[in-house]
Amino acid sequence: MIGGTGDEGFGLALRLALAGHRVVIGSRSAERGVQAAERARQILGGDIPVDGTTNETAAGGAEVVFVTVPFAGQAEIYRSIKDQVPPGRILCDTTTPLATAVGGRPWQVIRPWQGSAAEQAKALLGPGVRLVAGFHTVAAEPLQAVDRPMEGDVLLCGDDAEAKRQVGGLVEQIPNLRWVDVGALAMARVVEPLTALLVSVNRGYKLRETGVKLTGRDSWGAPGG
Repeated sequence: MIGGTGDEGFGLALRLALAGHRVVIGSRSAERGVQAAERARQILGGDIPVDGTTNETAAGGAEVVFVTVPFAGQAEIYRSIKDQVPPGRILCDTTTPLATAVGGRPWQVIRPWQGSAAEQAKALLGPGVRLVAGFHTVAAEPLQAVDRPMEGDVLLCGDDAEAKRQVGGLVEQIPNLRWVDVGALAMARVVEPLTALLVSVNRGYKLRETGVKLTGRDSWGAPGG
């Protein structure tokens, strides 16, 4: 979990550890990573396998890498872990290009040169990394409230269908969350700004955990399933 000391990454770390996965929380500082892992074990119980280290070490040893950092630091983080993420590795990027990166409001977005934060990540990574973008409509607070089931759908986009299925399988292990394949990585240009929309809704209705749920099917998953 790269950037796992932040709210979103920490919440995902809790949920995936609770589902039985060994989770490694990465941070720019090994000390902060270790501290976050200790806090996670206190919340979940000491026998839950959560470790903490630097972002580079976490990325190098993981089967699936989640990058959960603000847009302002995304490029720097990807440059720092690029050499630790080999071809064939699955990476899920959760970044939204909110205008807070340039001093704006969290309900405003900016447009990266590549079209989306996910496409910027792809440009920064080495060839062959299996990039998926998702979790933009899942709030940090309900992720961290591990005594309550989640609600809503996780919209996943990417050019590798099997990578989306594998990340979607992790989504399904979080109680009450469903995943929807919304198309190619370029669809991140549509999905990422939904974060700003939900921030605006939360602000207007004095909420903190608004999400998205699609109608039309009882379950989603991979198309054709």
